[in-house]
Amino acid sequence: MEATPEPAACTQPAACAETGPVFPPPDGFSARAHIGTFDDYRRLYRESIESPETFWARMSTELDWSEPWKELLSWDLPYARWFVGGRINASYNCLDRHLSGPRSHKAAIVWEGEPGEVRTLTYRQLHREVCRWANLLSRCGVVAGDRVVIYLPLIPEAVIAMLACARLGAVHSVVFGGFSAKSMRDRILDCGAKIVITADGGYRRGKIVPLKERVNEALVDLAQVERVLVVRRTGEPVPMTPGRDLWIEEGMKDVDARCEARSLDSEHPLYILYTSGTTGKPKGILHTTGGYLLGCALTTKYLFDIRDEDLFWCTADIGWVTGHSYVVYGPLAIGASVFLYEGAPDFPHPDRFWRMVERHQINILYTAPTAIRSFMRCGDPWVDPWDLSSLRLLGSVGEPINPEAWTWYHQKIGRARCPIVDTWWQTETGSVMIAPLPGATPCKPGSATLPFFGVDPAVVDDQGNPVPPGAHGKLVIRRPWPSMLRGIYGNPDSYRSLYWSQIPGVYFTGDGARQDADGYFWITGRIDDVLNVAGHRVGTAEVESALVSHPKVAEAAVVGEPDPERGEALVAFVTLRQGERGSERLKNELRLHVVKEIGAIARPKEIHFTAALPKTRSGKILRRLLKELVRSGRIQGDTTTLEDPATIAALSREVGQSTD
Repeated sequence: MEATPEPAACTQPAACAETGPVFPPPDGFSARAHIGTFDDYRRLYRESIESPETFWARMSTELDWSEPWKELLSWDLPYARWFVGGRINASYNCLDRHLSGPRSHKAAIVWEGEPGEVRTLTYRQLHREVCRWANLLSRCGVVAGDRVVIYLPLIPEAVIAMLACARLGAVHSVVFGGFSAKSMRDRILDCGAKIVITADGGYRRGKIVPLKERVNEALVDLAQVERVLVVRRTGEPVPMTPGRDLWIEEGMKDVDARCEARSLDSEHPLYILYTSGTTGKPKGILHTTGGYLLGCALTTKYLFDIRDEDLFWCTADIGWVTGHSYVVYGPLAIGASVFLYEGAPDFPHPDRFWRMVERHQINILYTAPTAIRSFMRCGDPWVDPWDLSSLRLLGSVGEPINPEAWTWYHQKIGRARCPIVDTWWQTETGSVMIAPLPGATPCKPGSATLPFFGVDPAVVDDQGNPVPPGAHGKLVIRRPWPSMLRGIYGNPDSYRSLYWSQIPGVYFTGDGARQDADGYFWITGRIDDVLNVAGHRVGTAEVESALVSHPKVAEAAVVGEPDPERGEALVAFVTLRQGERGSERLKNELRLHVVKEIGAIARPKEIHFTAALPKTRSGKILRRLLKELVRSGRIQGDTTTLEDPATIAALSREVGQSTD
């Protein structure tokens, strides 16, 4: 492979007009960090690229292997096998190996339900429950390689179910609790699951989510599912099908609490996780065990600088990859204490997050830019009364964080003393690919900064040629990495065409980006969110950032619509900060603000004020629904992942009124 350039052009990036201010690691943080200098980062990164055998041989000792691996990588583009010949078990690494020392009685999970109850499970207690669940699954006929669908609220049993599957070598497929019965049925059919684990319900915004009822609907005339195991969460009565459905508490009455973790090949499938496809049909992303687990463990340790005394809160639901990698496998593999919260971030009031940070003395908070902007919109009075002094590190995940949100997060939540780890990665990559090391990397608000060890990204044109610094292009990864996806379940042709054919020989991320003069990466959003306006390429993320930089704007989403004169025109949906009101005058003010920030080419043709944007429960804005709305006047696509379906009706009224 061609030589990889230095990850950055200077040891101390300087502030400039192009990229704005630079924030070095806070005083005192670097002295205790796992990696405390920028030179250390550069040295380790260079080794990971130039001497991968040496680097990964050393790093792989972070895990316990039942049999050592013999070959680092077998690469037959686009198929990779990492740590070939090694045998390992993810559940063992997340539990058993912590039981012989002081971590045995350390909190593995601290959980708070939306109604307010709290449970704590130590590593020994979690191990016991996982073993019992694994034995129950075995009694139900589950063997290595079987697929098990998990459809649960964010309760400790969700983590237990995942680790019980991993213990046996069963392949879990977690279905997000906000999905509809049809969405779940499609996933069950695609992966061929014969076991479903669910609950009588869960809590969301004070209401009960009817999970078991949805499972019953999904399984009508579906004989392939042999067992439905049900957790009693709410206590509400639910229909149970005799011979198929079993309350887990009843099934556990005479189950042994000992279950040896099965030794599995490094490439044994760990899970299938479905993610959105461009055709609307979800793709089953397949991850295997050894490389994935190592990627999660290393990024958790170094990027979040985890210490034994920390309480780590990744706010993602386990139905998303962030929950897989940074609620379950990464933190537990390194013996961290994990905080879980079942409910909505603003229930019953917008200060729920900050109450929990103070109450539980949370040290690390990893959340989404959309959540951060939502808190900004609610106003500082919901934050200011709470003691956030326990926080020592903040993280961002899900989409690019605009500089204004980064600055608010840094000042109001981190009190200007916590480093922010802004992470770029995907369901497909398995673990974080580009992010700052909090004790070593100077940060630029809005930039994901530099690649993690072993990751070789580049910004290229349509032919795969690197573009000059500052130029926009396509973000690709030029060599395989341990936690990479191993395919799309049951669809090898799509795997090759979607990820490895658009720019031959490299992994195409689907994202646009640019690199500045220091080598820092600035993610500009999905390539299909780059519009052609009068012959100019305009990234919608850049326009959104410009809108949010206006003092009256809390959040914005920008999409394109066909325009007979300009090819495409920009349509903006804007949520205002608390106390602000929309008007034609403000629309014009915002248009001029975008022109000032970017240029006349980025002036929005239409601006719609809305009380809320359509989001998933993980906080991602569903721009595809907004695009459908502006182009056809209605939404017919799948809306089952929406946090609040009522937002669509309100948006439809707003767009209709604006075009009448």
